[in-house]
Amino acid sequence: MTDMTALVTDRPGSPDAAWWRSAVVYQVYPRSFADSNGDGVGDLLGVLEHLDYLEELGVDVVWLSPIYASPGDDNGYDISDYRAIDPLFGTLDDFDRLVADLHRRGMKLVMDLVVNHTSDEHPWFVESASGALSPKRDWYWWRPPREGRAGGEPGAEPNNWESFFSGPAWKYDSASGEYYLHLFSAKQPDLNWENPEVRAAVYDMMRWWLDRGVDGFRMDVINLISKAPGLPDGTVPPGARLGDGFPHYGYGPRIHEFLQEMHAEVFAGREGQFVTVGEMPGVTVDQARLFTDPARRELDMVFQFEHVGLDHGTAGKWEHHPIDRLELKRSFRRWQEGLAEVGWNSLYWNNHDQPRVVSRFGDDGEYWAESAQLLAAILHLQRGTPYIFQGEELGMTNVPFTDIDEIRDIESINHFLEATLVLGARPEAVLQDIRRIGRDNARTPMQWNAGRNGGFGDGEPWIAVNPNYRTINAAAQRGRRGSVFEFYRALIALRHTEPVVANGDFRMLAGEHPSLFAFVRDDGSSSLLVLANFSERALDPAEAPDVLDQVSPAARLVLANYPSAASPTAILRPWEARVLMRSSSDR
Repeated sequence: MTDMTALVTDRPGSPDAAWWRSAVVYQVYPRSFADSNGDGVGDLLGVLEHLDYLEELGVDVVWLSPIYASPGDDNGYDISDYRAIDPLFGTLDDFDRLVADLHRRGMKLVMDLVVNHTSDEHPWFVESASGALSPKRDWYWWRPPREGRAGGEPGAEPNNWESFFSGPAWKYDSASGEYYLHLFSAKQPDLNWENPEVRAAVYDMMRWWLDRGVDGFRMDVINLISKAPGLPDGTVPPGARLGDGFPHYGYGPRIHEFLQEMHAEVFAGREGQFVTVGEMPGVTVDQARLFTDPARRELDMVFQFEHVGLDHGTAGKWEHHPIDRLELKRSFRRWQEGLAEVGWNSLYWNNHDQPRVVSRFGDDGEYWAESAQLLAAILHLQRGTPYIFQGEELGMTNVPFTDIDEIRDIESINHFLEATLVLGARPEAVLQDIRRIGRDNARTPMQWNAGRNGGFGDGEPWIAVNPNYRTINAAAQRGRRGSVFEFYRALIALRHTEPVVANGDFRMLAGEHPSLFAFVRDDGSSSLLVLANFSERALDPAEAPDVLDQVSPAARLVLANYPSAASPTAILRPWEARVLMRSSSDR
């Protein structure tokens, strides 16, 4: 077997316009990455101080979660000035230094673009809310109360849509007697993309960031920007108080038009290599094929949510549905096959909105390292562009929150208040759900070492560090054979050195086996076989004849998360992953 560290080499430059197909993206949540000045909040200088770490890991792209000026109602996803850095994170000079240093290292920078909504403190909204005759009134969605109802009373909202953050999606403005739409927090009013002035202002802002050296955008909930005419009521699900408006705003009638216009106005004809990624809750394979078809000039890839919704109940994420690993495998297969000929997959387990995958789908106890490594292998070696969320490469886990006062996430807090005060749920039961799937699991400080605050910074962190930082941290893993970090380094290096990882087709094996996750990648010149035991019990690969048919005597073991087995088809130990390669001449 090739040593994991031996695969790590300088990344090759790629003149290909689709350079992102062989790239690995690393998401930095700046607030929780590294605090350089001791104020308890991570910042841009903290990111700069750790670029050697990211270069050592081998990633090609850094995606920054929002660093714009913001009141912080939704941790930066409520933007009050698109062209300013929030002082919490630093200055534009700090940002320019970060871009320059990344580019010097051969890495790229992707910004988070949040343009479905702004903060209610953005000058655009302040002007819009100044009165019905404001020139920016229709930059947002203002509507009178429901006919026959008095503004401000329950049920007077213009429609019955529920906000993603609980409660009605409308807030009453007593000064004007109208409501404004907010699909998220009441401090995040939705922009009206039907207004061409709004779109022109957004495109101008995007060009401004590209002029500063940004290499692309990850577009937050970009599928929500087109709303159905008339904003009709949604169907009220059984047991719910409010309607589901998603069918009327999830993929509105002008979404493709808007994205094509954005491409034409912002990227077409611009010199450089850029990438666009659309976060799209609820997107289907067929829709994703349209959005990512290069001929349509919309997006390069999308974030779909199918696989991270498989442990949600019928009532949503807070209702637990134990993960069915076979369903997870079927979901991956559906997306791999659906985008095989047209379009491109983004591959992710974690981000700032998802709990830690080793706790969610792995085993964060006895087989913590092995399951973290297996989950990495079966994701990164599929066809698509893999994303790593900070700390994922260390196997960071969910957090044992003990009290709602420890929670900072507005979604979790609103859910707790509604569930306990309105619906009568037991506080401990609600807190248990937040521990399992709440967003703050991803947002605790990066665990750099076993020192004070996990090496995050000298000041009291804005959210407490996971207590296990003394054992799970970067210093304990860098350079240590068999660590989760070194396994990630080897995976990334394999993508950079073996074209089959980026370019090969994908074929699932043992499609209906409940715990054997196996697939083949082939580009005509070489073939890669992944065998993974997605369970805590030993597994014989011979249970799947189509897997044995793919094992060549000439195949070599290039990566594994256990000491070498007696043979490629030996019994797979709990959470064991093996990666085999052969060249076309070996067939």
